[in-house]
Amino acid sequence: MNTASADLLESASSKVKRHVLPLFLIMFIANYIDRVNVGFVNAHMQADLGIGAAAYGLGSGLFFVGYALFEVPSNVLMQKYGARAWLTRIMGTWGIVAAAMAFVWNDTSFYVLRFLLGIAEAGFFPGVVYYFTQWLPQKERGKAVAIFLGGSAFASVLSGPITGSLLSIRGFGLHGWQWMFLIEGGFSVLLCGASWMLLKSRIGDAHWLSASEQRALQQAITTEQAEREAASGSAHVSAIKLLKDPQIVLFCFLYFAIQLTIYAATFWLPTIIRKMGGLTDFQVGLFNAVPWMIAMVAMYCFALLSARWRFQQAWLAVALVIAACGLFASTTGNAVLSFVAICFSAIGFKAAASLFWPIPQGYLDARVAAGVIALINSVGNLGGFFAPATFGYLQQHTGSVSGGLYGLGVASLVAAAAAFLTRNRRSDHLQGGHAVHRGAH
Repeated sequence: MNTASADLLESASSKVKRHVLPLFLIMFIANYIDRVNVGFVNAHMQADLGIGAAAYGLGSGLFFVGYALFEVPSNVLMQKYGARAWLTRIMGTWGIVAAAMAFVWNDTSFYVLRFLLGIAEAGFFPGVVYYFTQWLPQKERGKAVAIFLGGSAFASVLSGPITGSLLSIRGFGLHGWQWMFLIEGGFSVLLCGASWMLLKSRIGDAHWLSASEQRALQQAITTEQAEREAASGSAHVSAIKLLKDPQIVLFCFLYFAIQLTIYAATFWLPTIIRKMGGLTDFQVGLFNAVPWMIAMVAMYCFALLSARWRFQQAWLAVALVIAACGLFASTTGNAVLSFVAICFSAIGFKAAASLFWPIPQGYLDARVAAGVIALINSVGNLGGFFAPATFGYLQQHTGSVSGGLYGLGVASLVAAAAAFLTRNRRSDHLQGGHAVHRGAH
């Protein structure tokens, strides 16, 4: 690539990131808050509706069953209707269902709406990742995904103070937790207008790119796809064959183990914080933000380290070991020490989430990447069902979640060992190609 083409590609990539990344970050923050805000109303729903710990854990987890069942179909439909229409549809429906959570009245209605919320949100995350594969070259895509994933940590920081403050609202016969669901779900519905106006489905539709920038960007993405085809050893890649690949199964397991820990902490951390005693809803929200603030710094540091010393699998393993150590330490029985240990654990499990995705992204052929990424995401997110459901059962029947924390620690250690079994076909191929190229000269 000559200097002029490289400059055009860099200019085009910068414009893409400036136009879509801020919107995707806001959408992701709204998405995350609507998904996990139920963690702050456990005590309120138990007091007002009689929804106990086991029912709360099951309902929290049912979200991920609906999410997993409809993840792949949602991504297939996005390719049919385009990112602009489909991502806007996803956001609108999840906002409506999230707002409807204000009107649950018993265990069954809670289960149904959480399941429907999972269906509504299905396809959002892999849809955005797939969008990046169609709009950004590989070297820029990793940065964009890292920034996008950073939005989850930022959302975790914001969710506590925002939700805690909304819980204090009263009026029109509604409790604070009902106002919280209505306002946070309604915000997502309002975002649909911005999504429809700002997103484009194809590079050729982006009026903010010059014709030469459009050509440079499209050519770079087409060339990378040809390189992936060459790496596969065939011009045609069977999606069914890829889905039977042991590496895909391994990716699913790794992401499942990571999500187990993330959602166990997400849904039960407010309950652990309340055990410290004497805290208002807003104070619980502020304390809840602390582990995620630490995690944001850790994610950035791990990204720098993995970029300088490139062995993604090793960095992923290190992060998972840190998560395991924090989880084991959190079983002390002292609420304050448990909170500190989970802060330490958050360094590992949030960094692991961002370190994971470049590995399957580099392995997959772009023609089946959307479906396989959706599969990995949906299977992995089932960890979000098992973790809160198990913790709820343990809390109600034993009065403690220590057994669950030990189990999460063991799962993280097993995943750390399994990380070394993954491989990156595309990187290996390109490195070999570069070596041949240098030898020829």
